Amino acid sequence: MSYIDVLKDIMQENNLSQEKMAKILGVNQTTISQWLLGNKKPNFDSIYTIYKKFNITPNELFGIDN
Repeated sequence: MSYIDVLKDIMQENNLSQEKMAKILGVNQTTISQWLLGNKKPNFDSIYTIYKKFNITPNELFGIDN
């Protein structure tokens, strides 16, 4: 599963729009859009915030098997 799919799942499970997700993560809505389109990947600070807010590990976010 790609980080895009994981982000979409998180947003769907938590009933979050791009705007609401952006507010939670402290980024702008355009950044969320770019992540979902695959044009950009979250930076370290955003990955850390996703991990803390949604209880997901960076490995899970990027589909890395241990």
